[in-house]
Amino acid sequence: MIKKSMRLEQLQAFLCVAETGNFQQAARKCNVTQSTISRQVQALEAEVGVSLFHRSNQTKLTLAGERLWPYARKICQAWETATQEIAEMLAGKQPELCVAAIHSVCGTYLPPVLQRFCRHYPEVKLRVTALGSDRTMKVLKDGLVDIAIVMNNRFFTTSSEMLVDVLYTEPIQVLMAANHPLTEYDQIPWSELIRYPQVVFKDGYGMQRLVQEQFDKLGAKLNAALELNTLDAFRGVVRQGNLIALLPHSALMDASIDPTLAIRNIGITPATSKVSSIKDSVWSREVVLVTTSDRMQIPPIEYFSKLVKELIPRQVEQLTTIKRQIAN
Repeated sequence: MIKKSMRLEQLQAFLCVAETGNFQQAARKCNVTQSTISRQVQALEAEVGVSLFHRSNQTKLTLAGERLWPYARKICQAWETATQEIAEMLAGKQPELCVAAIHSVCGTYLPPVLQRFCRHYPEVKLRVTALGSDRTMKVLKDGLVDIAIVMNNRFFTTSSEMLVDVLYTEPIQVLMAANHPLTEYDQIPWSELIRYPQVVFKDGYGMQRLVQEQFDKLGAKLNAALELNTLDAFRGVVRQGNLIALLPHSALMDASIDPTLAIRNIGITPATSKVSSIKDSVWSREVVLVTTSDRMQIPPIEYFSKLVKELIPRQVEQLTTIKRQIAN
């Protein structure tokens, strides 16, 4: 039986001798001593249990050597191809970069990042997919994407290989029809908010879980009348009736200029015994960039991550400043 300790150097030495027909010439071609070549070939022969060369004036392959030669050549060629591809990857020669992000980021903050990246790496094909946070983290962990931009959930992002960078924190607000009864409030009290049926994201979206968790903390029942997965659908349904939707600030940019819709802030969490563990604060979510430490060694991924961390927080701050100026 053939042992399993065969080394690549042994196969390379075997091929070099087979191609030159001489141990001395093989040593010169491989830039090693003749004794090194001989030792590698002898070790390989010991592994397979048979001589691979007729040793005479001209070294020729034995029958076993002829059988081994095509396999050794394929193995060495495969290794050379693999190491070359890894070297090219580390040098930034990556054919594509795959990004998955939540819908609000894709539509509001990501376009300037994509433009800058494509100008810097025109040869890299950029693939961007809009998904819910839970689904986005799954495809990242499965190796289907290189970078994820999601609503932070420490249950998914806390692991040794994950690199997590906070991009921004934003409040959760209420979207409703312009003539909805709740428009009488500047800040809607939770006691009023929980009375109305809601449009929520489908399963697999972090916002659905965030809303449900908040209602559980309040000891209130969430009346989820309809599940959707696009912001356009949310706006279309809400403007036609009594339904409301709890959405992050960045998801409401288009709705803010629609006269048929209204947006209101949510009041501070009420200080009741059921929510005594909840601090009085504005209800918000944290948006983060997530990738893995090994991916950050690849220049295009590192550059894209740098752009996201530089440009998206800046856009958030600019939009916040503009809104404050308009409000004043």
